Amino acid sequence: MTAAAYDVAAIGNAIVDVIAPASDDFLAMQDLRKNAMTLIDEARAASIYEAMAAGVETSGGSAGNTVAGVCSLGGKAAYIGKVAADQLGQVFGHDVRAIGAHFDTPPLSGGPTTARCLINVTPDGHRTMATYLGAATSLTPEDVDPVVIEGALITYLEGYLFDAPLAREAFVKAAALARAAGRKVSMTLSDVFVVERWRAELIGFMDHIDVVFANENELKSLFETDDFDLAADRLASMVEIAALTRSEHGSVVRRGAEAHIIPAFPIDKVLDTTGAGDQYAAGFLYGLSHGRPLDVCGALGALSAWEVIGHYGPRPQASLKDLAAERGLL
Repeated sequence: MTAAAYDVAAIGNAIVDVIAPASDDFLAMQDLRKNAMTLIDEARAASIYEAMAAGVETSGGSAGNTVAGVCSLGGKAAYIGKVAADQLGQVFGHDVRAIGAHFDTPPLSGGPTTARCLINVTPDGHRTMATYLGAATSLTPEDVDPVVIEGALITYLEGYLFDAPLAREAFVKAAALARAAGRKVSMTLSDVFVVERWRAELIGFMDHIDVVFANENELKSLFETDDFDLAADRLASMVEIAALTRSEHGSVVRRGAEAHIIPAFPIDKVLDTTGAGDQYAAGFLYGLSHGRPLDVCGALGALSAWEVIGHYGPRPQASLKDLAAERGLL
């Protein structure tokens, strides 16, 4: 096996996030399902954006947030995702490179505009997302650079992209390249919305995956059961590692019959859960790519999630590397 250029190479929806405070009444008025992601068209994106409170705009996208977390931990990361040849696309590319990640996916010309996600955060800290995918769904297998995938210890696939047929083909290509190079393939289920639409296909896709990230609701939906332990057993029988998050109850990491219960880091006030799962994946993947034990990987994930729920926005504001070092996790 050749030396790795990257710890993690992530493939996902390249999205600019707009994050603002909102009330439950606002969600009802906009017909948005609380604490979930709803796909919208460009016209509705403009309408919701106009009605939203003042907020923060930042480059995001689930896998992009994970890449930011890996870089904050001191890791080496690459990102593959499609933006348009427009102003938001230029902003996204600048932001990804500014955090130290490799990004050279060719932009889309003459098609949909760069994707955006409108994130309304209620006083309880929960985030409700309305997403216009735009150019992000134009990712094709040709955008998967073999040099990047073969040079990464772990390839990370964002479940949100499972909706796009060509993007799913890109996942298959990336997984095959990674496996052939002796690397690992990981995937996040992303959202119950994704699981409900593609349950059978996702279960079939597990043959390509070594590490799966899922929250409790996604896991239960995948196997259509209310029994967490039963669902965890089933997933653990299908993949090498299952990293399962349970909000304030921490997480469970499974490798076969081996199980680690990882407590959540205590926090006085949850301000915004946007990016919590993305950052958990970042910490876990950083630890795994550096050969750390599974319990330490889980603790790095928990710490990374803890940092991001204490402020608005899906990416770290403090150095995750420093926070992990202070707690003896690096």
